[in-house]
Amino acid sequence: MTTQKIYNTPFWLLCLSSLLFFGSFNMIVPELPAYLTSLGGAEYKGLIIFLFTVTALLSRPFSGKLADRIGRKPVIMTGAMVCFVCSLIYPVLTTVMGFFLLRLMHGFSTGFTPTGQAAYLSDVIPANRRGEAMGILATAGSLGTAVAPAIADPIVRHFGLHVMFYCSSGAAIISMLVVLGIKETLDEKHPFGIGLLKVKRSDLFEPRVLKPAVVMFLSVCAYGAILTLLPDFGTYVGMHNKGVLFTYFTVAILFVRLLAGKASDRYGRAPVLLIVTFVIAIAMLVIAFAHDQTQLSVGIILYGLAYGATSPTLLAWATDLSDEHHRGRGIATLYIAMELGIGIGALVSGWLYGNDHTHFLHAFAFCSAMSVLAFVYLLFQRSTKKVSV
Repeated sequence: MTTQKIYNTPFWLLCLSSLLFFGSFNMIVPELPAYLTSLGGAEYKGLIIFLFTVTALLSRPFSGKLADRIGRKPVIMTGAMVCFVCSLIYPVLTTVMGFFLLRLMHGFSTGFTPTGQAAYLSDVIPANRRGEAMGILATAGSLGTAVAPAIADPIVRHFGLHVMFYCSSGAAIISMLVVLGIKETLDEKHPFGIGLLKVKRSDLFEPRVLKPAVVMFLSVCAYGAILTLLPDFGTYVGMHNKGVLFTYFTVAILFVRLLAGKASDRYGRAPVLLIVTFVIAIAMLVIAFAHDQTQLSVGIILYGLAYGATSPTLLAWATDLSDEHHRGRGIATLYIAMELGIGIGALVSGWLYGNDHTHFLHAFAFCSAMSVLAFVYLLFQRSTKKVSV
């Protein structure tokens, strides 16, 4: 099969939608700690990401089941609609409790859209090109993640927080409209009914994807810490535009994602993951001991290079292992592990930090240790010949 046949117009529309979707909710991330502080909730910064991931995690079993029953497109569009509505509501809420309730609601967006996107892609891409394709899709999302935070700061400075939230909402609705231009790939669709919202134990976890799920959980704790603490760390070392650090991070991701996807197709998923989990552990230590802008930037770039290889490789591994009739459930299981890892990383790192810059070391050393555990787990699996990719 040729590249032209694989990467057709619907595929690129899916990538465009992903770019806009990830840009929508990542645009506001660098500004949320300061926004929460202005509401009187400075001591609860760890909850900004944690609450978001709680509902993302809780919605994964539903999104996976719905993607396998009613179709990939409705699941993709549901998440985008949640982003659209939530970004419109942020400017209206003026209390800490209201803010946290909205963060809970906003988390449903990433519980749905990425699950539908990955399931859609696995339908149209052959297994031997899946890592590469996941890398391209992830690159599109990373572009949105890179550009949006960088432009958020000047928008806030020149036009105010409210305009930034409205820009975020606009990106979400355009993302949803783009999906209307692609064809549904699920062959046997079922009409939506309340019964589909009844989740059985089998819908919560796909045993086939246990190994990539464990690696995902352990390795993404670092990402939760980055999302939670990077704005404050940037301020501590004197970086006035907090979005620049997220841009460094995401540009590093973009640099490596296509290469990593191809490498996992050629050399196997586990060998690539052994390298990146080790690099994540090193990057977290570099960040932990950073005392100026250069050191922090180096650590962020190093982490971005490693993280950029992690997501597409694990997604490809999970779809490799999933039953073809329950790919949505397999992908949802992997994303549940991701949300758990991000949430735990955000909560623990926020607690260890405690608004004291001398505690950055403790928070990021914890994340380094979690990635070391992922590295050791992969080594153990290979030594017992339980990893086949």
